[in-house]
Amino acid sequence: MQAKINSFFKPSSSSPSSSIAADTDDGLAVWEKNRNVIVSTYERRSAIPDRSEVLEEKAPKKGSSSASKNLNKKRNYTQFYLELGQSDFLLRRCSECGVKYAPGDESDEKNHQNFHKYYMNGIPFKGWQNERSFTTPSFNKSRIVMVLANDPPAHRNKVQEVVKMMELEFGEDWILHQQCKVYLYVSCQRISGCLVAEPIKEAFKLIAPPDDERQLKKENSSSPSTSIQFGNIVLQRQVLKRCRASDDRADNGAIACEEEAKPAACGIRAIWVSPSNRRKGIATRLLDTTRESFCNNGCMLEKSQLAFSEPSSKGRSFGSNYFGTCSFLVYKAQLIDTHFS
Repeated sequence: MQAKINSFFKPSSSSPSSSIAADTDDGLAVWEKNRNVIVSTYERRSAIPDRSEVLEEKAPKKGSSSASKNLNKKRNYTQFYLELGQSDFLLRRCSECGVKYAPGDESDEKNHQNFHKYYMNGIPFKGWQNERSFTTPSFNKSRIVMVLANDPPAHRNKVQEVVKMMELEFGEDWILHQQCKVYLYVSCQRISGCLVAEPIKEAFKLIAPPDDERQLKKENSSSPSTSIQFGNIVLQRQVLKRCRASDDRADNGAIACEEEAKPAACGIRAIWVSPSNRRKGIATRLLDTTRESFCNNGCMLEKSQLAFSEPSSKGRSFGSNYFGTCSFLVYKAQLIDTHFS
């Protein structure tokens, strides 16, 4: 039989070329065999991490301090408001005490409530051991305390607290100086009235319209009785006097006085009563006590020796009722740099 065709191409073992071809064939066979064996494998992971692993990483240990902080931390709830053209959106002014406050702010509203209570009812005051007090039988459980510039710091600080209330109506940095005598009306452990007096030498008589003088005389002559009796029960009623026509006009701060100066001894620099205690005779009692104790020699001053410092419309109305005439003495209060301290 005829041999296979491959037998004709096999080289002989003796020739060098046949050994090279054999080596070449073996290398190619090995490369071709191993070419498809090398395989690269990759593990595919999810883009979203496992939630359990994340919680394990973020969750603090039971004994750590951060865990206790997170448990004790309270949520902060911020209150938001809508501005729809309100006139008092940011600040609101109290119609009674005149203080501006932010509605909705807890601390601001609390401060306003405290100040409003002190302004309307008076400043709390328990009293001092060494005080100059004046009492009268007509005012039960009330007294008037006089404070001077050389008194202890606690006395002067209380006066400064009252003066801040007065400055809301009268203006700042002019009421008090070192030569003043301060009279505090104390009732029910509250300071509900204050009078600031200073020594003066002269004042000027106020020129009042004739209509005001006639109206004042008419009111004084036809004043009704203030007591009403029902059997054995007697009721005391309060008379509210209306301001005269000139007081109803807008007060521009201008007053007319005579050119000739009159002698005067005591100037009423400012007088103030808390709004809830007005029309109870407190201001009258303060003026009477000032007349009794202002002079160091113990002499009582006459009403004609008192003068008011540039009174407003309400001050002119009160002065007319107290002095019994619309032409009482007035003077211009000077700004003095020496403070009450």
